[in-house]
Amino acid sequence: MTGPDLPTLLASGERATFHGNPAAAVGALEQAVELAQATALFAEAAAAGWLLGVALGAAGRYGQALTVLAPLVEAGSAEAVGAEQRLFGSLAGSTIASIQRQLGRHAVAREADLAALSLTTGSGEAAFDALLGLASDAIGLDEGDEAAGRLQQAERALPGRGDEWWRQLVRLDWTRAELALLEGSPEDAAVHASAAVQRAENGRAPRHVAKGLLLLGIAQVSGGLAEAAALASRIREAVEAYEPGLLHPRLGALHLGVSIGMGCFPIDGSDFTGLLTAADSTMYREKTERKLGNLADPDRMHLGAEFGLPRAA
Repeated sequence: MTGPDLPTLLASGERATFHGNPAAAVGALEQAVELAQATALFAEAAAAGWLLGVALGAAGRYGQALTVLAPLVEAGSAEAVGAEQRLFGSLAGSTIASIQRQLGRHAVAREADLAALSLTTGSGEAAFDALLGLASDAIGLDEGDEAAGRLQQAERALPGRGDEWWRQLVRLDWTRAELALLEGSPEDAAVHASAAVQRAENGRAPRHVAKGLLLLGIAQVSGGLAEAAALASRIREAVEAYEPGLLHPRLGALHLGVSIGMGCFPIDGSDFTGLLTAADSTMYREKTERKLGNLADPDRMHLGAEFGLPRAA
């Protein structure tokens, strides 16, 4: 009995990544990468690898995502490479930049976005992603004028394809909202965030809806608008639409919190990616065990401090 074919694996992985639970896409996309590589379909392998990196990053598994994405950038930068591999190399670079921004490393993210932009012709999807990423990098570095200029360049890179580019348009509205907040215009930010939520709802993308609602809540709180409190239930509904397991019979209802993982050098890794992967694994394992009241080794979290070891969070 044969398993799913490559188009089926790619389609199911893409659907889960952008319209469902990204963690559920990982298995199918790992199979797609393996199958494409085994049959020497290099463009398809690059596409599956990029989607896998996106899914891992969206699931918070940053170290594993960087491990998957970095070779795609390297392959796309080679001299004798096809257009498709160069495209996905650029997209992978922009995804790496997005992960670095999530980690607060905006200057590092800028380098990745510039490298991604260098693999494009200056227009189209990959160029848009890199330019919009550069705008976000500038926002994180408190460079409003640079952000506005990059945002205009990203807008010009968009072709007139309407709702077919719903994901890019949602991200464009996110960045517009963030820039408006940076410039002290929460009312404008709320308008852009609302547009992002509407586009994401039309695209049936609950994860994107949730982020749009979070931005809308920030804008409304910043502007002192009374509607902010009512967003809490909408955010919960949006998150549970793609991660229903968050309403756990033993863990209870969805709530917001912060968790930190730790990787000790050189025990857990010798470089940034290795330490981050170890920190990811530790965080998710120990967070779940702690919530269930069954933490196997509570003293492990104190090892780094006891021995004076550097750590990655």
